[in-house]
Amino acid sequence: FNVFTRSVQIWKVTPVQPLSLSTAAREQHTRVQPRALLRDDAGYTLIELLVVLGILAMLAGMVAPQVLRYLGTARSETAKTQINSLLSATELYYLDVGSYPPAELGLKALVETPPQAKRWNGPYLKKSVANLVDPWGKPYIYQIPGKHGAVDIFSLGRDGQTGGTGEDSDIGSW
Repeated sequence: FNVFTRSVQIWKVTPVQPLSLSTAAREQHTRVQPRALLRDDAGYTLIELLVVLGILAMLAGMVAPQVLRYLGTARSETAKTQINSLLSATELYYLDVGSYPPAELGLKALVETPPQAKRWNGPYLKKSVANLVDPWGKPYIYQIPGKHGAVDIFSLGRDGQTGGTGEDSDIGSW
């Protein structure tokens, strides 16, 4: 048995033609005969498969860093969009209640009725508490009074620490 060649079995139907039968009867009497066919080019060699796998590995090595970089910037852009949405919701809360959500309640006051807010007209976000976490799964930080405005809403990025560059940088409402 050779690994690099295949033996292909093909079945050929050949009619058996007895001398004493009519044409209709001859069509009914057929037999199946196997015919072996050896082909030298029936498959790929090991070298050919290794060359193809090498080319695919090189392509994956070139494309993967670009895809990962794109995913990182997509998370940062998502965080910016969510922070702007949260900031708009706090502004609506301010217009209804007359003050920003208190620090002890934080952003949960946008989705759950606070006990001291008489004119609360929420929820101010379509999604519940699930919308209060950044793309890295950490809760957004809400500060009142803020350093950059009346309120600050921000994420500490992928690393969860202040400062950083790239995906680890802080993303805020300022």
